[in-house]
Amino acid sequence: MIVGAGFAGYRTARTLSRLTRGRAHITLLNPTDYFLYLPLLPQVAAGILEPRRVTVSLSDSLPDVRLVLGEAERIDLDDGTLRYTGPEGEEGSLSYDRLVLAAGSVNKLLPIPGVAEHAHGFRGLPEALYLRDHVTRQVELAASADDPEACAARCTFVVVGAGYTGTEVAAHGQMFTDAQVRKHPLRQGMRPRWMLLDVAPRVLPEMDGKLSATADRVLRQRGVDVRMGTSVKEATHDGVVLTDGEFVRTRTLVWCVGVRPDPLVESLGLPMEKGRLLVDPHLQVPGRPELFACGDVAAVPDLENPGSYTPMTAQHAWRHGKVAAENVAASLGLGGSRKPYRHRDLGFVVDLGGAKAAANPLGVTLSGVPAGAVTRGYHLAAMPGNRVRVAADWLLDAVLPRQAVQLGLVRSWSVPLDTSSPEVARVAGGPGRRADARSGPGAALAADTDGSPDEPAKGQPGSGTTQVRPGSGAAQPRTEPETAKGRPLAGPPGSGHGQLRSESETAKGRPAAATETAAPTTGEPVRNRPGGEPAENPPGGDPAERRPGGEPARSRPGGGPAGTRSGGSARSRPGGEPADQPGGEPTESRPAGRPAKNPSGGEPGTSRPGGEPARNQPGGEPAKDQPGGEPARNQPGGEPARKQPGGEPAKDQPGGEPAKDQPAAAPPPRPPGPDHPAPGPVKRTDAPDDSAKGDS
Repeated sequence: MIVGAGFAGYRTARTLSRLTRGRAHITLLNPTDYFLYLPLLPQVAAGILEPRRVTVSLSDSLPDVRLVLGEAERIDLDDGTLRYTGPEGEEGSLSYDRLVLAAGSVNKLLPIPGVAEHAHGFRGLPEALYLRDHVTRQVELAASADDPEACAARCTFVVVGAGYTGTEVAAHGQMFTDAQVRKHPLRQGMRPRWMLLDVAPRVLPEMDGKLSATADRVLRQRGVDVRMGTSVKEATHDGVVLTDGEFVRTRTLVWCVGVRPDPLVESLGLPMEKGRLLVDPHLQVPGRPELFACGDVAAVPDLENPGSYTPMTAQHAWRHGKVAAENVAASLGLGGSRKPYRHRDLGFVVDLGGAKAAANPLGVTLSGVPAGAVTRGYHLAAMPGNRVRVAADWLLDAVLPRQAVQLGLVRSWSVPLDTSSPEVARVAGGPGRRADARSGPGAALAADTDGSPDEPAKGQPGSGTTQVRPGSGAAQPRTEPETAKGRPLAGPPGSGHGQLRSESETAKGRPAAATETAAPTTGEPVRNRPGGEPAENPPGGDPAERRPGGEPARSRPGGGPAGTRSGGSARSRPGGEPADQPGGEPTESRPAGRPAKNPSGGEPGTSRPGGEPARNQPGGEPAKDQPGGEPARNQPGGEPARKQPGGEPAKDQPGGEPAKDQPAAAPPPRPPGPDHPAPGPVKRTDAPDDSAKGDS
């Protein structure tokens, strides 16, 4: 079992498949069906490469490996099982004899106010697509803006982190926006401004000094505002406050300060080193011969530099994967002897856009066109697929202008900064990140497995809004997707109050609390139906009680109280209550075609059988035989109902005379179900439109 298909996991699966030759069952668990070649991601954000060019299909390139789509949730080392959640929220379990953890890394957060709400990372394909659309949109909006300050704010892009990723993002971004304004100049004659911030003393601090000097020179010549020894002190909707006290008006904050290991490994309770799982030189966890780890989640001893660990780079992860596969095969008796991990640096390459690059292959420092040629040649050689397509895109970009088009496929709230799955865009109402990844400023400094509920970031799905529901007597927090879709909150049976749902539960569609269900049989109360609100008086039985939410069922989430009597006046359709009309109070079906007096946006209906107004509408008195009123006495098989609306007893009960001004008795309505849905307008279930959040 291999968890993760990044550089380490993909290389492990490919090498192990070749070594075992069908003598072992290899399973690869990954949230996506592709391997992402991360070094070329800045070129996707700059419009040079199409997204599929930097991805390699796992099924096509690993034919002898079983691919399971999902995210690992919990690992039981004693039983040798792994629990995971699929892309549609389904849960499953997998068993293993050998487990290789290669889950990779996530964005690294710092306890800076506003960063989690207003910044976006750059670790996955959805984030690159969002940045490409967002930058294009800001330049287009700036071109049509009349206010010079608004134009300047939209054309200012702040990148925090002058490492490998941040340097390439700023270099490619400046070229991308300059090309846009050449075709459509800004009204004020302004030029897009890119800022690169870092607390380090120089650009690319982890690399050779000559590479750093080359990158710094190219950035400044291109117009990038490089500020070393400076970072962000606070982020707001209108801009950022720098550590030197300056306030920079901007609508774009790209967070590239670094990465941290996936929080999955912290839940194992094994020895750690700065969030990474300690392993021996053979990439095996001490005391756990069946457990291996490689890539960013593993603290691998650096045998070339005793006392240190190999850095979290793609180059090391790729090499880890090969050694891990060889040692796994050796432990199964399908290969040679175990090997320790040793490495020798071959150099680094940094693509600065166009023909500019910085490289030192085999220790030889290069810059300019030669460095650009070496850089692109290295990427083509290192990619496990799509080489011809990538080369074709580079050729087309050299002779044709780039297409600056915003497709709007990825929204701001779909790519939160703090997520355990940066490679997967969040979908409203669908499964999202694991519950062990936390949101908010300082989340990187807190334990990810303490069981405390997630606090959603502002402006992201899951941020709470408070609404007062009729009959509740108290305001109840509701998550943003629930508010948009009209879904009721889940709560303990009979509590009358909802419970806050964590952001991860909201994204995955999981209920906030376990509920007990009972089949709607005659004579027994119905408890905990989907929707979380009680249905009053099911046909043939007592009134339903103690259903989640503790409020009367409306036949629609957010509807009105139910009060239908079997055999009496037909106040509603099957399910106990009429569907709400958009924008107003609930209407009621009138028997024999009586006109409804409760139009959308108007007052509660008053033309009910008997001529008296409904009393249990919002703002009125509780109606009898409604929740909070007197018990209904006009149930099938019971006593005749007294004090019906209109003041006279109903006489059209079983065994009695026909009631005055009442329609003929109808058979008991069937409760709504899969085959008999409740009538009425269907509420929208699509994702909330958050296009303005974080983008304007």
